Amino acid sequence: MGDVLIRALAVTAMTAVTCAVTAGPAFADDAGEKLFTFRDSRITESSGLAVSPTHDGVYYTHNDSSDAPVFYAVGPDGRTKATFHLRGAEARDWEAMAATKDPSTGRGVLWFADIGDNLDGAWPDISVYKVTEPQSLRDATLPAVRYRFRYEDGARNAEGLMVHPRTGRLYVVSKEFAGSVYAAPKRLRTDRTNILRRVAAAPLMATDAAYAPDGSSYVVRTYFSATLYKPSGESIAKVSMPELAQAESIAYTADGRSLLTGSEGKSSPVYRVPVPERALAPSPRPSSTPSARPEAAKESARPVVAEERAGLSLRDVLVWLAAAVAAIGVIAFIARRTR
Repeated sequence: MGDVLIRALAVTAMTAVTCAVTAGPAFADDAGEKLFTFRDSRITESSGLAVSPTHDGVYYTHNDSSDAPVFYAVGPDGRTKATFHLRGAEARDWEAMAATKDPSTGRGVLWFADIGDNLDGAWPDISVYKVTEPQSLRDATLPAVRYRFRYEDGARNAEGLMVHPRTGRLYVVSKEFAGSVYAAPKRLRTDRTNILRRVAAAPLMATDAAYAPDGSSYVVRTYFSATLYKPSGESIAKVSMPELAQAESIAYTADGRSLLTGSEGKSSPVYRVPVPERALAPSPRPSSTPSARPEAAKESARPVVAEERAGLSLRDVLVWLAAAVAAIGVIAFIARRTR
């Protein structure tokens, strides 16, 4: 019982540290423009966001762990057009989603990531659900294909999901103080657990991720900002984000020239933020994975993490350290009392 209590306190402490860090002035006041506000009272914890691959002006979102396996199709005015339930799915802790187009059929494909794990090991495996995008925007129940995953280096919490638009390969981005990008196998299996392998570093406390529509880059969102990367894992540019109550989601617009970002909370807004011009410059055809070679992943790890941490102010660092010391003290005290 003592170990369970200690782990629960550790999670609480990490949450407190995260909140303390994000309390600092880490956002640009003029970053982006408000695109719309979710008007549906059922959308209270928008945690995933994606642009429809086939329906113009339609956006998809879902709630965090407080909801059933349900997602919403929302119009440019923020009003819900349709509500969809998934058959054969559960929602332990949905944290992210992605949308792609099947090159062979032209149909849209939606992916929902049940990857949240606040105790870093509470679940024996995690799941991602694949759903064919509905052709008509009417309330319906849709069949889902479930893929189970396990990390090669041990369980961890994650909130980022992205799918390469050309190859269809899936990636999970962990939410940690030293996060990672994990690649799924090229061919997913439903008859066994798929192994996620680390291929690149991710910034501090990543809350979402997305691939550009042309596959030339990907973005990782944190509570502080967003960073664009080449498929190799090399950072391209850091992008200031609007101040949000709890920054949880990010996606590219259909033309790849802007980012969309949202937040949890009732009547939460979605903002559009331009991608820096230097990140839109023509580049050689990208590889299909964020560096599949372990050596290259190690090379990219240091600069990626270092750049993200460089975005914190001195005040942020001091608040983080104070919160961390207080949290460690509480955990140590409880550990002694529960021996």
